[in-house]
Amino acid sequence: MTTTETTPTYEEILYAVADRVATVTLNVPDKRNRLSYLMRREIIHALRSAEADDDVAVVLIRAAGPSFSAGYDLSTGPKTSGRQNASYYQDDGVRPERWVDAAEFDGWTDQWARSCVRDWYTIWDLLKPVVAMVHGHCVAGGTELMSMCDIAFVADDARIGYPPMRAMTSPDVPFFPWKMTMAHAKYLQLTGNSVTGAEAARMGWVVKSFPADELEAQTQRELRAISSIAPGLLAANKHSVNQAYEIQGMKTHFDQSWSWHSFSGNFRPGARGFRERLDEGGLQAALDWRDGAFRAEGFV
Repeated sequence: MTTTETTPTYEEILYAVADRVATVTLNVPDKRNRLSYLMRREIIHALRSAEADDDVAVVLIRAAGPSFSAGYDLSTGPKTSGRQNASYYQDDGVRPERWVDAAEFDGWTDQWARSCVRDWYTIWDLLKPVVAMVHGHCVAGGTELMSMCDIAFVADDARIGYPPMRAMTSPDVPFFPWKMTMAHAKYLQLTGNSVTGAEAARMGWVVKSFPADELEAQTQRELRAISSIAPGLLAANKHSVNQAYEIQGMKTHFDQSWSWHSFSGNFRPGARGFRERLDEGGLQAALDWRDGAFRAEGFV
């Protein structure tokens, strides 16, 4: 048995390789592992490192703390540059790869949504399978990350959903029709409701759910078996399945998702309601405005 562990070089994730499994751990638990630009860049770098490492057969994405991911970071409020494409998402000053920040394209090409699709395509295109192990809350951008993984194992009591669709935009990565039936896809995308991990498994959104106290052991059991397969054969089977979805039009659908995201987030009447409340009263006030009617009816 060989074990290799990288020298820690990341700020918001942990990365280690052991027994043919590369483990990427989202590691900002005090902020529920919100997906900052920095964390996204580090995840992509780690994935590419694992792909190039002959000691790795499969990649695991997991998270430290009580939640998998609260999604993209909304805590900093809207930017004040006055440009329509200035994002109200967390910004450490470094844009994602291939972000076009130019007046000719700003305001209508939705560089934010394009960057989300490009980032998570890395998982889809990676030669090695990527497994998500999800516990606690997994919402909004967190569901995009989870849903683009090749296999997802979740805790029975995890809470998985996309509440921002109630008041903000359509999803950056429109995975719903590709991960579940039309009935479930329409219900969840139109309502933004969340489901438990056990419910997500029953509807086929994820492959299996386990009691929370068994999630780690059961996932590791699965990984030990998967990692025994030759990486080249795993790659052939992964991309054989991927190709079937691409032939059906999945990538075409994803590549145009920015237009719906832009229309719904910038041009429809009332599109800036959430942003205005976020700026005026803070995140909790904006969430109360967005989710209040659903909470009153007992939905999450």
